[in-house]
Amino acid sequence: MLFVDFATERGDVVDYTVALLLGTPAGTKTVRLYDGAHGFNEMHRYTRRGGKQAGKAFHPGSLGQGMRAAIEEIKEGFVEMIEGWRGS
Repeated sequence: MLFVDFATERGDVVDYTVALLLGTPAGTKTVRLYDGAHGFNEMHRYTRRGGKQAGKAFHPGSLGQGMRAAIEEIKEGFVEMIEGWRGS
């Protein structure tokens, strides 16, 4: 499942969260998370054993551009992201 939440001021995205979530027998798990919580576009991988990993910058543009890039990245790569999470 793709989850998107964002805030705007005067039409500009000022914060966002884009997450790839996976339903499992143990509940909903986060596979990948993109956000603008620190004022730049950041991506966090999640692992089954270690949970949330350290973030890394992933897009040099504005938060709005980063949010749209995150959505596209998940749409195009969700199968590989889920397989990577399952193997972690």
